[in-house]
Amino acid sequence: MILRIGALLATTIFIPSAFAAAMPQAPAATVDATPLTAKWTGPYQGVPPWDKVTPAMFPVAFPVAMAEMRREIHAIRDDKRPATFKTVIEPMELAGDMMERVGSMWGVYTSNLATKDVQAIDREWSPKLSAFYDELFLDPKLFARIKAAYDSRASQKLNPQQLRLLERTYRSFVRRGSLLTDAQRQQVSGLNQQLSVAYNDFSQKVLADEETWIVVDDAKQLAGLPDSFIASLKAAADERGLAGKWAIVNTRSSVAPVLTYATDRALREKVWRAFVMRGDNGNANDTKATIATILKLRQERAKLLGFRNHAYLRMDDTMAGTPANAKALMMRVWPAAVARVREEVADMQALARKDGANITIEPWDYRFYAEKVRKAKYDLDESEVKPYLQLDNIVQAAFYAAGRLYDLKFTENTGQIPVFEKNVRTFVVTDAKTGRNVGVFYLDNFARSGKRSGAWATRYRGQQKLGGETNVLASNNNNFVKGAAGQPTLISLDDATTLFHEFGHAIHSFLQNVTYPGLAGTPRDFVEYPSQVNENWLLTRDVLDRYAKHYQTGQPMPQALVDKIEKSSTFNQGFDTVEYLSSAIVDMELHDRETPVTDVAAFERETLGRLGMPREMVMRHRLPQFNHLFSSDAYSAGYYSYLWSETMDADTWAAFEATGNVWDKATADRFRQTLLSTGNETDRKDAYRAFRGRDPDVTALFKRRGFPVR
Repeated sequence: MILRIGALLATTIFIPSAFAAAMPQAPAATVDATPLTAKWTGPYQGVPPWDKVTPAMFPVAFPVAMAEMRREIHAIRDDKRPATFKTVIEPMELAGDMMERVGSMWGVYTSNLATKDVQAIDREWSPKLSAFYDELFLDPKLFARIKAAYDSRASQKLNPQQLRLLERTYRSFVRRGSLLTDAQRQQVSGLNQQLSVAYNDFSQKVLADEETWIVVDDAKQLAGLPDSFIASLKAAADERGLAGKWAIVNTRSSVAPVLTYATDRALREKVWRAFVMRGDNGNANDTKATIATILKLRQERAKLLGFRNHAYLRMDDTMAGTPANAKALMMRVWPAAVARVREEVADMQALARKDGANITIEPWDYRFYAEKVRKAKYDLDESEVKPYLQLDNIVQAAFYAAGRLYDLKFTENTGQIPVFEKNVRTFVVTDAKTGRNVGVFYLDNFARSGKRSGAWATRYRGQQKLGGETNVLASNNNNFVKGAAGQPTLISLDDATTLFHEFGHAIHSFLQNVTYPGLAGTPRDFVEYPSQVNENWLLTRDVLDRYAKHYQTGQPMPQALVDKIEKSSTFNQGFDTVEYLSSAIVDMELHDRETPVTDVAAFERETLGRLGMPREMVMRHRLPQFNHLFSSDAYSAGYYSYLWSETMDADTWAAFEATGNVWDKATADRFRQTLLSTGNETDRKDAYRAFRGRDPDVTALFKRRGFPVR
């Protein structure tokens, strides 16, 4: 399928034919990899056989899947018929089915189940897989067929989607280096292989630092923390054989509550330092040298491919188009955000003095005193909110909103199909109007050893009409801290927002309605848009009345508390905006340059200094742990996309609000039909204009964040 081919073109490399011939074949092993290579069976058009798969199968399955895909692509390359959309592009869309199945399952192992064995396999196979894809897709003979089809496009009587797919396929091959000489392609090959190794190295070093923890021996140090959270820290300690102690694992879900509630300032500082120094401790897991290597390789590759730098290469197929356009939006927001931080710090400093604390606000104090200011200004304490946010209920709330807006019905079938970890839940997704099966939703909510931090959405199988209608297998992956045995899992408002955000990605997948998978993937700066829009329904009264119920009394969240939340909605927006935006600006500055950075620490420090970064806080993702940028190319020179998407999101929510009913079905239908279901069948800027009648207005974003409109 060109969807996966297109994605792979962003990372794959060309290999000389001699090396290709020497690619490893299936080893003589006793491991039977059939569960990986066979077509998925069972209900819902087949599901991944997690119960039959082990990590040891992948080194056996990879060469088998590679051989099959090589045969399919070579058949297209060597076809003697005239090169057309029908003889080249369409069969490419259907190629690689076995490789897609194996790859989707391997992605779960490397992200959700990254044991030492999995990491070792990943180190060995990342460059081999990268090499394999370039062998296929930077083959001059294959590109000659694509170019011939492209050159004759005017005479082929193609419909708009076919023409767009043909043109985008040609452009993606050019962007990868298909117009280069053999020697240049071999250079790109070498660079990309080195990058695949470096990405793997970076990811595993960060994961190693995230699998550390701080042990607390004295319960007095935990003063201020909610009882339910203290119980989860005890469970984490018990799991690690630390009876009678508490363990604060070095991930955001464990760290954030400590920084927000712990009255022990020394503990806050210790936890904060451990967290922000991931990848930056001068030890075996230090990532700075790896980052410098990645930056050097990226710039060499961009130059070979005819781009000024890596940022221009990555932004060649985005809504923003150029680094300058992305920077213009970011720098329009930055001054207002920094000014708001100054106000927030002044409020916190005044409150600290009033409480008799003779301190200067430091980064490990920000969340703690912000929470105190929130309570003083709005009489709102986060601990008041959490008892109403029981994880299972918020999951049901997300389902309810999707049903009401888009007619999607989610029915739990956990235990009826295989899962990759015992706590994963599954749900059958149907069209509530017709009863048609849309797919299956997998939900992996809890943090654990071997699972990368953060939250993300994945898709094991995407919808397409070509070759027969397929349903969708999609997942959400979170890192919530599980409640103690026998206790419900309560999550923060931020966690609930994250759940709705990631579920927005799933909705986007389930609503997809395209013929060609190559027109399913959207530009990076559009990807976060549907998920950010979905966050807006979390705090609607309808959702709260049904699902935000106190875990002990069963009473819905009172309107007085909701009013406090809404009145405080612009509170701490300086912190939230600067924390994110500093990361996005540093990302763009790092990649929009022709001389690669060699001293990563100095660059981060000096860039933030020029920006006027407030000393009381740090970037949301410091460079040494910035997985978005350095575990792959995915968000490199693209972290700005969250702000780009949020600009559209705020403007879209304003359209719902303007109807007087945020559940307005006509607006939801138009949103679905114009933007959510159409993949990339039309230019996304044009699609947005069709939905809104104009380009997005940044005014809505400023109003949402409580910044003066500029």
